[in-house]
Amino acid sequence: MKRLVEKANVLIEALPYIRNFYGKTFVIKYGGAAMVKEGLKDAFAEDIVLLSFIGIKPVIVHGGGPEINRIMEQMGKKPTFVHGQRFTDKETIDIVEMVLGGLINKQIVSLINSHGGRAIGISGKDGNLIKAKRKVIKQVSPETGTPEIIDLGLVGEIKEINPEIIISIEKEGFIPVIAPISTGSKNETLNINADYVAGMIAHSLRAEKLILLTDVEGIKDRNGRLISTLNERQIKRLVSEGVISGGMLPKVQACQKALKGGVRKTHIIDGRIHHALLLEIFTQEGIGTEIVR
Repeated sequence: MKRLVEKANVLIEALPYIRNFYGKTFVIKYGGAAMVKEGLKDAFAEDIVLLSFIGIKPVIVHGGGPEINRIMEQMGKKPTFVHGQRFTDKETIDIVEMVLGGLINKQIVSLINSHGGRAIGISGKDGNLIKAKRKVIKQVSPETGTPEIIDLGLVGEIKEINPEIIISIEKEGFIPVIAPISTGSKNETLNINADYVAGMIAHSLRAEKLILLTDVEGIKDRNGRLISTLNERQIKRLVSEGVISGGMLPKVQACQKALKGGVRKTHIIDGRIHHALLLEIFTQEGIGTEIVR
């Protein structure tokens, strides 16, 4: 009986959150271990289906870097990274589109549907969801002291989000699953960082929350302690001090972009924890790092 009462208490604790979030949109960046390990994949799908059934509208943006690397190596092509971003030539972009827009996207759709959900897979090309241009990185050459352009190949930078297709899918009760690829001004396929796509989509939808699943606990201070809440002023200081760097930078930037667009709260959480989404959304303590205005 004690265990049954404890289960009832869990539901009671979640009730205010269920009431407050009913009808709201949550944009969720799905990546890392949560996409690879079988138990975590099932837990993620169960969380998404539960959110949908209780009236929350989840929008999923997924990555797929490890799978792209694996397929590239099978095809005898070595992945190359420049400033932390994948150098993407014509042969690589064909692999990226095949893996992200085909293999991984449909696997996620099938997984959610197998748990009772109603998911539909799309990419940034569908319905002109994402308008993009080729990304240009400039840096000062240490040898000459003059600015130089770093070529990333077919890597995209978002110009505009047209969320109509997402809104239409949501109205019909389906869950959008979005691959982060789009088309440039010359009709070329572009590979876009999934964190940035999630942040911009949350911005365009004025979502209630943006949640990024990662393979770390969240953002830590210089002593390795988890920071539960951060605002933009604190983030600026941590970036300048080098505490926030590397792969965490695009995640933080995505959160900041979403907040500027009216998203109420953003979260960077540990996707290696079973049912991480439910723990973050429906408990007072939450997990990971919450980023607010």
